[in-house]
Amino acid sequence: MPLEFAPNSADALDLHVIAKGEVEDWLAGQPDRVRNWVTAQGFDGALGASLVIPDANGHPEMALAGYGTPDARRRTRYVLAAAAVGLGRGTWRIASGLPAEDAEVEALGWLLAGYGFSKYADQTPKVGSLIAPEGVDAARIEVLAAAEARTRDLINIPTEHMGPADLEQAARDLAAEHGAKIDVTVGEDLLKNNFPMIHTVGRASASAPRLIDMRWGDSGPKLTLVGKGVCFDTGGLNLKPGSSMGLMKKDMGGAANVLGLAHAIMALGLPLQLRVLVPAVENSVSSNSFRPQDILTSRKGLTVEINNTDAEGRLVLADALALADEDKPDLVISMATLTGAARVAVGPDLAPYFATTPELANAVATAAVTAADPVWQMPFHDPYEKMIEPGIADLDNAPAGGFAGAITAALFLRRFVTDTPRYAHFDIYGWQPAAAPGRTKGGAMQGVRAILGALPELLDL
Repeated sequence: MPLEFAPNSADALDLHVIAKGEVEDWLAGQPDRVRNWVTAQGFDGALGASLVIPDANGHPEMALAGYGTPDARRRTRYVLAAAAVGLGRGTWRIASGLPAEDAEVEALGWLLAGYGFSKYADQTPKVGSLIAPEGVDAARIEVLAAAEARTRDLINIPTEHMGPADLEQAARDLAAEHGAKIDVTVGEDLLKNNFPMIHTVGRASASAPRLIDMRWGDSGPKLTLVGKGVCFDTGGLNLKPGSSMGLMKKDMGGAANVLGLAHAIMALGLPLQLRVLVPAVENSVSSNSFRPQDILTSRKGLTVEINNTDAEGRLVLADALALADEDKPDLVISMATLTGAARVAVGPDLAPYFATTPELANAVATAAVTAADPVWQMPFHDPYEKMIEPGIADLDNAPAGGFAGAITAALFLRRFVTDTPRYAHFDIYGWQPAAAPGRTKGGAMQGVRAILGALPELLDL
């Protein structure tokens, strides 16, 4: 189903949102027929509970959605989405019980409950339509839902149909949709145009490496988004075991997330100049794969010793970040499924991020709470700089020892953003490991709504 709100309709049925412990108060104002039905069905307002109430002729008249307890709500991002599936088809109008401060998040959650990845088999959930709650900016919420659906689809599509050329086409489709300009540098032209590390990482693949460069807007502050587009990661010559390779179609999750964010920015018409850079590669194994102990020279001129070919994401991002930095934008943000260390630190649900200024860090953290888009700040810890300096080259792509892997990766990336004071890096997971209300198992959008919410303050929009 389209992730859109239903138009106001006389046929819509009232939906009453009732917290656990408040059912009796609501029933006190209802006729005996309704009280008897609700009591007989055992509806208690628990989170995720739903009940359709029939009229005297047995036709649906209204419905109840459980809003749970405060503790249960703290543990669930989209409360109404938990009840939406149980209500089935139909059109619903929130009649009572939904706190105004929760309306935007819950409305978004309802729309996302209707998402299903159906490219190969129909997985459309049986979720009814919702009329936008009073006071909610329906158009904005629909844009957010569309951005997330786009992001999830891109990650969910396997590499067979989402290799570097396919990712380029997805970016071209997005550019055409919004009238953006796009330029793509492919294969040997990467060397001619000084993107040596993007070329090196992707040269072993049958699908040529490329750098996607999209621009939109001609006035206002400059924002550049950089997304890791490793469409599949075998690990290269440092080959991953099969158990670690199974989810590597999602290693372009950073690219998918920045394209989703770009869609939201352009669809909402934010008054800024947007640039999106996506190094799109596949880290494959062939006779021309790059090797451990190779030393690469980056676009910025910094040399990098390769101590693990499976730490390739930071290499392709480095060339893209160097290009971004040359333009001296007001803000650079990179997003990548970069390190297992970040997953160990905060798990799959939080998006850890690094920021070069307190203003930037605080704006993202504040917006994340409002948007129900959980993030967690990690430090650019300067004393760890020596861990990424191997001596034989300027930088080490995979420091030994196993400590602080997410931080050392972020410090590595920061070396390529020297002329832009405000830089944030998001080390996301990009995957929902188990289904939850409003979040199907599979590709995930993380940190995007937090960034979007922070932009007005950061760029004075």
